[in-house]
Amino acid sequence: LSCFYQQGVGAKQDCILEPLCFPEHLCGSASLASSSDGRPVTCSLCSDSFPASEKDQLLKHMVFVAYMYMLYWKKRFTEQPITDFCSVIKTNSEGPCLYCEKTFRDKTTLKDHMRKKQHRRINARNQEYDRFYVINYLELGKTWEEVQSEDDREIFEDEDDDWSDWQAHPVCAVCLFCEQQAETMEKIYTHMEETHEFDLHKLKTDLSLKFYQQVKLVNYIRRELHQCRCYCCQEKFETKEELVQHLVNTGHVMQLPEISHWDQPQYYFPTYENDALLTALSDSESESEGPNPSSEVPVIAEDISNLKVIKQTSVLNKLLKDRGGSN
Repeated sequence: LSCFYQQGVGAKQDCILEPLCFPEHLCGSASLASSSDGRPVTCSLCSDSFPASEKDQLLKHMVFVAYMYMLYWKKRFTEQPITDFCSVIKTNSEGPCLYCEKTFRDKTTLKDHMRKKQHRRINARNQEYDRFYVINYLELGKTWEEVQSEDDREIFEDEDDDWSDWQAHPVCAVCLFCEQQAETMEKIYTHMEETHEFDLHKLKTDLSLKFYQQVKLVNYIRRELHQCRCYCCQEKFETKEELVQHLVNTGHVMQLPEISHWDQPQYYFPTYENDALLTALSDSESESEGPNPSSEVPVIAEDISNLKVIKQTSVLNKLLKDRGGSN
């Protein structure tokens, strides 16, 4: 994704190389502990911990520990054979088949046997393989055979099918021009129309935008506003508030540049990865509102007054001859 952005907008020094993310206090989504909660983060390789705000120090520590870990095992591998530390599986041509455990003279004979007898699996009765079953570690005290033989239907039958107390998480769509959020798309659309005089539905209808064109338009506007640049005239500002005031004073809120400027593949990718506004886009309304743009395209019927001439001069005749000659 970063490479794509660099190629697509490499001429811009302020390009966005990865999706942004709305602040958690706006969307209300649960995530990892932020740097403001003060909780330490423990290294995954040892017991040392670091404040969440010192992410670079934690990464530096983990790289150092991993480096020391590799040096330790490098020394151990030079002192003892690697087979003392790892399990060994025989894969040579004289090894036995994993299912019937028969020995064959060469690899070709072994493969033919496994294919004909459908022995492409290990012998379940051989307990030497039990240590390799991941399922043995899911429920301690039970073998893989016991877990596999359990009837899962009893678990599903005991589950409560009452979904009356289930509550969906709020959508938390965020306005294009400010940090206002709403739990429904209707509310956020109303807010943008009343507060910022921006009507996305009208733009969609006037420009006959399909779904992916709407996606690119929203991502384009998001990116330009994030960079404090007017998406209409490309004028740059110090703050987002100054840009929004410029849009109102100049009437650029509902004015867009040429469609070729923002209808680009780079805007398929979301500017904000948790942008709920993108999930509400649809081209169904534009198809039902007003005339279909494709209906104005004239359709000229084929002249079939002389079918005999058409059959004789049709390109299909040559294709059929070439196909017959190739057979």
